[in-house]
Amino acid sequence: MTGNLEEVPPLGGNSGTKVVRIGDTVRRPATPYSANVDALLQHFVNEGVVGVPTPLGYDDQGRQVVSFVEGHVSDDPRDLDESRLMELGQLIRRLHDVAVTFTPPTDAKWNVLITPDAEDIICHQDLAPWNLVRTSTRLTFIDWEGAGPGSRLWDLAYAAHGFVPFSPEAFLSDDIAGQRLWALVEGYGLCEDERARLVNILGPRVRSVYDNLKNCHENGIEPWSRHWEEGHGAIWLAHAIYTENKRDVWATVLLR
Repeated sequence: MTGNLEEVPPLGGNSGTKVVRIGDTVRRPATPYSANVDALLQHFVNEGVVGVPTPLGYDDQGRQVVSFVEGHVSDDPRDLDESRLMELGQLIRRLHDVAVTFTPPTDAKWNVLITPDAEDIICHQDLAPWNLVRTSTRLTFIDWEGAGPGSRLWDLAYAAHGFVPFSPEAFLSDDIAGQRLWALVEGYGLCEDERARLVNILGPRVRSVYDNLKNCHENGIEPWSRHWEEGHGAIWLAHAIYTENKRDVWATVLLR
């Protein structure tokens, strides 16, 4: 490990966990899920996947350590044009394909907040702009602590929400939103039947986040209850309604 060993103030994130950068590493408090996440990341590295941080063990404070990835991170995905969205779709496909050969540790525990539609592979579960480091030549997904069992389409539908994005506040025309969705899916390489299934899962996938926030608020589960009080529930509901109301747009684009 090289570089400045001074601890940089906490990096961004919504979980409330203290995540810091030290030199060319990122460190976070270990959880019951950390060893399983490390095993998954190491599997990707062993298979030559470019697009994930490298697990580096634990420091003298017991914190999980991974490599720091240089680049640009933004909640706004519109710096990614259609060409880069196709590249992104290819990366997600690569992650999913390699995950098929991953054998989780015995009795592995995963930090999955929302019950998926299926449990075919181990997915990132939060493929979103705020977890994507961009450079001119490379895209890297970080923050794998929420990884766990899911399905390809469940994971891809969530990515579509963030990277199109499915949001009335984005003020995208139907043509532009549709072309951005097409580029992501084309890059991933879905067949016609899979595209039809994806169209049917887009709305429910976005609404599942709203439902989870509502449930956490009603049961006092943090930090999600606080997020609800801060207005995230209303935002996700608006995104769910937008996604559902545009179903015909998504179908026309993906099934043309």
